[in-house]
Amino acid sequence: MTRVELRKRKRDNGRLSLFLDYYPPIKDMKSGKEKRQEFLKLYIWEKPKGQAEKDFNKSVLATANEILANRINQIRKEDIYSPFEKERLKLKEIGDQDFIEYFKILTRKKKDSNRQTWKTVLMYLEEYFTNGLKFSDIDERTINGFKEYLLTAKSIKSDKTTLAQNTALSYFNKVKESLKQAFKDGFLQVDINGRVDPIKAEETRREFLTIEELQRLVNTPCNDDVLKRASLFSALTGLRFSDIVKLKGNEVNNDSTGYYLTFTQQKTKGVENHYISEQAYNLLGDFDKDDSQVFKGLKYSAYSNKHLAQWIGASGITKNITFHNFRHTYATLQLDNGTDIYTVSKLLGHKSVKTTQIYTKVLDDKKREAANKIKLNF
Repeated sequence: MTRVELRKRKRDNGRLSLFLDYYPPIKDMKSGKEKRQEFLKLYIWEKPKGQAEKDFNKSVLATANEILANRINQIRKEDIYSPFEKERLKLKEIGDQDFIEYFKILTRKKKDSNRQTWKTVLMYLEEYFTNGLKFSDIDERTINGFKEYLLTAKSIKSDKTTLAQNTALSYFNKVKESLKQAFKDGFLQVDINGRVDPIKAEETRREFLTIEELQRLVNTPCNDDVLKRASLFSALTGLRFSDIVKLKGNEVNNDSTGYYLTFTQQKTKGVENHYISEQAYNLLGDFDKDDSQVFKGLKYSAYSNKHLAQWIGASGITKNITFHNFRHTYATLQLDNGTDIYTVSKLLGHKSVKTTQIYTKVLDDKKREAANKIKLNF
């Protein structure tokens, strides 16, 4: 039989902290670990001064003793519960916990821009589930309801426009990811993630540069030399900005097989041995072979975006080009020059060839345009 006693521990400022002492230790229903003490987050004055502090102590002690009585009663009931009943009680306690709070915990574990995306999804969750969402209330209907909400929700950046479908897709995928993790952690008894379909991707035009346009950029001065070299490096390697900006000198290698990078992808966390050409290597410039940044001074900002736009415009290119389009350029030119899609998929670090197939559609569009350029008068 477990004994439970109310005890006090001296704290600062003349206060005593109240806690329950269990002997032998009991199993915590949430963590599954044994615990000997349960702090009640209640405090009383060690030496009360005046009637007000005495009354305060009396009130707090009454609350603490009420909690003590409830714990004793709960333990006595558990002693007579069957294993099946105990398991049901445990599941009920888990089911009563809030999924939104769980999502907050996952969000805090994310880093950089990924964390910001999770924070945005959290805002939509809190807006839709205004009273929270118990794990026990999660089912396909509930999650599909949130999916439909995202497809018609207003953008946080502008309440005059709805979320783009691919943005809603990205946000809903975060929810599916959290549901998958909740199932692994034991908060969900059913894999709801596997039962709910994702939002379908809307095909978008992947803008890219031709080899002639790239050459024009090579010959066009840029106010930011580091930005220019990094952009052309992306076009020759297919690396994302997030991987280029954190590239370190000790991740650049050279042996009898050629030049290659050994790094962990920022987005997928996959460890890569990424081979690069001699031209790409030369774009690295002078760098230290340590853990310092290769493209020193490179960072994402409105100021650098301005230099990028000016450089593109000065070359005479009228396409709407962002830094990420240099990655698209790499993929499209590789396929156009005969590299098989599986190899391109590996070079881009895609987890699935399906992700890479979008670039073949871009090439099909170009071929279709070319076919219609030759016309005869009949």
